[in-house]
Amino acid sequence: MLKRILIVLALLVALAIGGWFWISQPDKARLSEQAVTGRTPQLTETRTESFPTVGIAKPVGWADGAKPIPAAGLQVAAFADGLEHPRWLYRLPNGDVLVAETNSPPREGGGITGWVMGLLMGQAGADVPSPNRITLLRDSNGDGVADQRSALLTGLNSPTGMALVGNWLYIANTDALVRFPFTPGQTKITAKPEKIVDLPGGGNHWARNVIAAPDGKTLFVSVGSASNIAENGLEIEGPAYTAQTAAEMARASTKPGRAMIVQVFPDTKKLRVYAWGLRNPNGMAFEPRTGALWTVVNERDMLGSDMPPDYLTQVDFGAFYGWPWNYWGGYVDKRVTPERPDLREYSKRPDFALGAHVAPLGLAFASDAKLGDAFTTGAFVGLHGSWNREPKSGYKVVYIPFGDNGFPAKDAKPVDVLTGFLASDGKTTRGRPVGVITDATGALLVADDVGNKIWRVSAK
Repeated sequence: MLKRILIVLALLVALAIGGWFWISQPDKARLSEQAVTGRTPQLTETRTESFPTVGIAKPVGWADGAKPIPAAGLQVAAFADGLEHPRWLYRLPNGDVLVAETNSPPREGGGITGWVMGLLMGQAGADVPSPNRITLLRDSNGDGVADQRSALLTGLNSPTGMALVGNWLYIANTDALVRFPFTPGQTKITAKPEKIVDLPGGGNHWARNVIAAPDGKTLFVSVGSASNIAENGLEIEGPAYTAQTAAEMARASTKPGRAMIVQVFPDTKKLRVYAWGLRNPNGMAFEPRTGALWTVVNERDMLGSDMPPDYLTQVDFGAFYGWPWNYWGGYVDKRVTPERPDLREYSKRPDFALGAHVAPLGLAFASDAKLGDAFTTGAFVGLHGSWNREPKSGYKVVYIPFGDNGFPAKDAKPVDVLTGFLASDGKTTRGRPVGVITDATGALLVADDVGNKIWRVSAK
């Protein structure tokens, strides 16, 4: 009898191991990374995963003298090194460069989810404590290397975005938009922060970006979702996601929520929802011809290595971009409950697919770039790189050609500008690009939060 019980137990254990092995197998991409890009990307049937594909490139840093690979006609060198997790960049009118040395705040919660999140962050080199600092870099002799460095602001709370409006420097902390009195040329700020608006903290996506409107009267702040597909409840994503009527939506429009871009009115310290249904918007920039606001967005996970594409899109006031119920302009995510078929027809299709799971973060238009005729009218995008695709995608800076109408060209595809972050074996990475800006000379600066450097790409 005991022998039979042991045999049954052994069979159950074998079945459990086999089942775990089956569900944990990575979903390998059937399409190339390039196929899922452009204005009309190649979309396939989704492949719902019970266990996420985990494919994180191990960070190894840059060996002596090693550096990324620029596109033909360009060259690259380190603008600054020895930084602590540099993620975001901002150029001041006098040419000084601000860099947000930052990382996620301490994660709440434990259990299996917390353990898995900690494991993934550790493998990606993202488990270091946040320096919570804005550092000022100055190239005093114009040789393309920062030779002066000072801690402009310390003691912040996982800051990302920065914007100068008049004599105020705005900082987007993870939980609030604050500002400090500031005059370009200063190398240290000692004033206390003035809070403008609170922002939702916690959750999966902690980084908050801020950009000033061209007229300087308002600011736009991006806030990512607290989850993948609202699996923890719609309530924590904000009132916009539980509203059922026009009246409820009107009331929700004056309250900060997740997965959206909000417009802030600093004089009255009020805000409104500008656009929603954006799972994790990060980089924002104004297209120089039309003056329209654009953003890059990280789409949802666990629908396979090919779906859905992360994207670049114009942001229209009042527009809904589908999250969590829909993606790419109306494709239904059947995992989300309760369903909202009434919102499908209102889901705006993004303007340009960047590839599946490439994790776009940085965005800068090329209006003042001086990198040659091939890079004059489009947008630069920093692709931080995938953690849940096999083979890995992203880990580079690309350029999206735009037409004279202020939109990506009809047959445009991403053009590699800076590669070599991901090793040829696909198993290790020397760095991961994040924020991108142009410097005062028209060169492109790229923050590398794993390599702890800022790279400067210039014309030969």
